[in-house]
Amino acid sequence: MEVKIGVQHAPREIVLESGESVEEVERLVSDALSGKTQLLSLKDEKGRKVLVPTDRLAYVEIGEPTVRKVGFGTL
Repeated sequence: MEVKIGVQHAPREIVLESGESVEEVERLVSDALSGKTQLLSLKDEKGRKVLVPTDRLAYVEIGEPTVRKVGFGTL
């Protein structure tokens, strides 16, 4: 699943592919925003960990990855 994280005062968003479920990512974001943790911590499919301070979160977009179409279309 694709997760996009907007960070305040940063020109680009963080995009990662997570193996976690939508509900799990939602819970982690909710815990971070409610003050239970100081950092939003997500792990991508390659095992890398992304840590974002909760006071710098602008938005989190959770969605399915877009599949790139390769090949020739019909004329």
